[in-house]
Amino acid sequence: MIYDTEDKIEKVILIAVVRKGSDRSKTEENLEELSRLAETAGALIADTLTQEVEKPNPATALGSGKVDELKLLAMEQEATLVIFDDELSPAQVRNLEIILEIKVMDRSGLILDIFVKHAKTLEAKTQVELAQLEYLLPRLSRMWTHLSKQYGGIGTKGPGETQIETDRRIIRERIQKLKAKLKDIDKQKEVRRKGRQSLPRFALVGYTNAGKSTLMNAISGSDVYVEDKLFATLDTTVRSFDLPSSLQAIISDTVGFIRKLPTHLIASFRSTLNEAAEADVLVHVVDASHEGFRDQIMIVDQTLESLKIKDKPTILVFNKTDIMEDYQGVLKRIEAEYPNSIFVSAKRNININKLLELFQAEYDGSSQIFNFTIPYDDMANVAKLYDFVEIVSRNDSDQGIELSVKVNSEKQDHFKNVFGKYLH
Repeated sequence: MIYDTEDKIEKVILIAVVRKGSDRSKTEENLEELSRLAETAGALIADTLTQEVEKPNPATALGSGKVDELKLLAMEQEATLVIFDDELSPAQVRNLEIILEIKVMDRSGLILDIFVKHAKTLEAKTQVELAQLEYLLPRLSRMWTHLSKQYGGIGTKGPGETQIETDRRIIRERIQKLKAKLKDIDKQKEVRRKGRQSLPRFALVGYTNAGKSTLMNAISGSDVYVEDKLFATLDTTVRSFDLPSSLQAIISDTVGFIRKLPTHLIASFRSTLNEAAEADVLVHVVDASHEGFRDQIMIVDQTLESLKIKDKPTILVFNKTDIMEDYQGVLKRIEAEYPNSIFVSAKRNININKLLELFQAEYDGSSQIFNFTIPYDDMANVAKLYDFVEIVSRNDSDQGIELSVKVNSEKQDHFKNVFGKYLH
């Protein structure tokens, strides 16, 4: 944890170990992001250090000379923690802590620390605890070496078990319980999602701090928590809003993505991201004012690809246009590079109505109208129909229930399997 036992803010040194010949501007940008992560966790940045290497030292990541330099710097700055921008092996962390005589953390550990602080609901806390334990499991030999002795005495004869092995077993059992709990939570959420199947569903995705929650508030008129910090939102929030046609729709806000997001963290949050997986349209929100927005777009696309939810209709929304310099010139260049995108300011409510018109067009373009008549002896299927299509019109005639419905492209195969025999 970033705060120590006396709740004093820790002074940290940030480290970047990069390949020789790497883009210096990218390295600086990555360190700036690491700095924001550390500040979000409550740390005070004392200094930064960079080393270019042919390949990281398997024992300490840094070269021996750089480790000595880091130790002196930490003493001069009275630093209590060193944070590396890349993931370290348990052995590297152990060796560095022995040499430096202060705590060492990698980027994954830092992100987990932030998630712990921001987790509010049972689901988020369960997901974060699961990710923490999966991160901790291979590092037990470092953290609890004082417990790694054989127990002796009465009742301990036989093959024996070290304390670390016991702790590992306990953690594995806890991991299984947490996974089972998440499955139960997901089943409950699935019931709620089924109740919304007939409504058009849009999911906000994007890099952390791109302004997704602010955009959700602008679209739905809600008051979702907003803060100018990384990972301010962990829990999926779902709100209803009206499309220009007055049709009610659903929009969900999900956890933001970031460069080098730990894989076990993504795995833990899969149930939260199911809202995005089951949405009709993804709304990819980009911070247009950020110099590295192109890299951020790429990282979000790669994360969506890993979650197997990239192949969905997507609207690219460039946000925060109100704080951009050379507003018109920059936007024209971005628009030429990313055609069919839209530029908004969620904070100042700029172009929100135009965005809603895009939502409507996307929904209409991916839907088809079907007309059919269901006989009265098949009323059970009429009830099912309301669960996953939009009812355009209904007329109860002598022959049966005459219906006109709008069906999203993703649901048309299922619709035809159930109601194809009644289609006109």
